[in-house]
Amino acid sequence: MLSPRSTYVKAGQHEIHVTLWGDPANPPLVMWHGLARTGRDFDEAAAALCERYFVICPDTLGRGLSAWASDIATDYSYAAFGDHAEAVLDHFAISKTRWVGTSMGGLLGVTLASDRLKGRITHLVVNDIGPAIPQEASERIAAYVGNPPVFATVSELEGWLRSAYAPFGENTDAFWRRMADTSTRRTDSGQVTVHYDPQIVTQFTLHKADLDCWPAWDNVVAPTLLLRGETSDVLPRETAQEMTTRGPRPELVELSGFGHAPTLASDREIALLRDFLAA
Repeated sequence: MLSPRSTYVKAGQHEIHVTLWGDPANPPLVMWHGLARTGRDFDEAAAALCERYFVICPDTLGRGLSAWASDIATDYSYAAFGDHAEAVLDHFAISKTRWVGTSMGGLLGVTLASDRLKGRITHLVVNDIGPAIPQEASERIAAYVGNPPVFATVSELEGWLRSAYAPFGENTDAFWRRMADTSTRRTDSGQVTVHYDPQIVTQFTLHKADLDCWPAWDNVVAPTLLLRGETSDVLPRETAQEMTTRGPRPELVELSGFGHAPTLASDREIALLRDFLAA
């Protein structure tokens, strides 16, 4: 696997960490992760796609190596994340980009492609998320995101990740170890916990309106690919089917062996991305 490069981008009063893959002279590709994850989730796909693209994988504010919110009333919102996305594009002098977004990163892509980045996002991949999220799924996610576990060892945390993220499907031991390595931070007591600010759970309280995206979906014109995990509770099949009849009318591909959300790490998933992004 090719080695990623790490850099930091100033976005207003915040510092955003970005993992980079490939030659900056290649066409750009932004890959934006899910709610409680980091840009390193895309390592396998980014390593494969960087032969053709300059792959940019930010850590959203409050996650990974990016800064945490100064004001949770405003900073953990799609409006703020949009500001940060624009700052990243402007930092690298990118006028147009392809966008792959998993879960939250997919809805952020929809929001931006429908409005402030309309025309700048040329291809959009939405991975296992829809313009409306069932209440039960929202409550499930909020329950664990807002109460992150604490462990004595990273090995224990890895075991928890394998269980909590079982819907990610069957992945290699190397995948789970890398996920643990890039998902861990030490507490003041020397124990370990997940690498995000627990206040990001305000996505489901203070910023819940961000998740109601049917008007934005209907305004997307970029070619779009919609991926769904076969047993996903976040993107019900009925919602996915409705998405194919509205807005960008995407192709829908359902991936067996996954819930929420496909990891985009297997040869099959990477081939889907490669074919769509090259069109």
